[in-house]
Amino acid sequence: MPPPVFRFAPSPNGYLHLGHAYSALLNADLARASGGKLLLRIEDIDATRCRPEYEAAIYEDLSWLGIAWEPEVRRQSDHLALYRDAVDRLAARGLVYPAFDSRAEIARLVAAKDATAPWPRDPDGAPLYPGFGKQLDADERAQLMQSGAPYALRLDMDAAIALAGDLAWHERGHGPDGETGTVAARPEAWGDVVIARKETPTSYHLSVVIDDALQGVTEVVRGADLFWSTSVHRLLQTLLDLRAPVYRHHSLLRDAEGRKLSKSTGATGLRELRAAGVGPQEVRRMIGLAAPA
Repeated sequence: MPPPVFRFAPSPNGYLHLGHAYSALLNADLARASGGKLLLRIEDIDATRCRPEYEAAIYEDLSWLGIAWEPEVRRQSDHLALYRDAVDRLAARGLVYPAFDSRAEIARLVAAKDATAPWPRDPDGAPLYPGFGKQLDADERAQLMQSGAPYALRLDMDAAIALAGDLAWHERGHGPDGETGTVAARPEAWGDVVIARKETPTSYHLSVVIDDALQGVTEVVRGADLFWSTSVHRLLQTLLDLRAPVYRHHSLLRDAEGRKLSKSTGATGLRELRAAGVGPQEVRRMIGLAAPA
């Protein structure tokens, strides 16, 4: 039986913080304990926010933590044609449509609807897409695309679920309400998710399942904030005939206000801790991970 394959897949849109350290070290510890491999993937499809200096800092911070990974690092920006091909395959089955509504337009509509009855929201709390793009006929879509209007390519969730049927995944960690073992997927909770945009031929949901399959990842260890995203991932894996890994979602580190650590809220970066004289073993103590045996 081949050894298990783990991966750590940060986005170079900011400096790594303690939450990243927890996930990276947990992956490395599990890979070492099981005799497996640890891969490093750079998820840099967001060209407006990802920067070379952040990517360089990722390598520096992980090395400082004592984490070793397989020599070849996969950068998503090098594989956009591969993701575009997957979108085309889904579109050929009638599962994708362009939506031309801006975020502001969607927000205004939802705000108006919320005044009369609560608008449905996805597990992250974002309002579900109202579905206007699905109501356009082929000529209207073609005219808008030819005009250069921006658009998102959305998955027709009802059609996709009808093809895929009931889905589940094997969970070795836990979900928000303690879910573990065999977990029933609920992709319908996300509505017609975006799988690509005019300027970027993929999305997190699409690229992550393709990369995990092509890299032979068998164990996905990541934060519990992505627990219900696994429903969408299982759907895409089934539609694209990709092997599903085993999942292990871990608890999130939180700040004094109870918010999960994130780049957007200015969580203390590993480089700042290093500059202050904090060492790798102290980082382990700060995040509650024992030294590996």
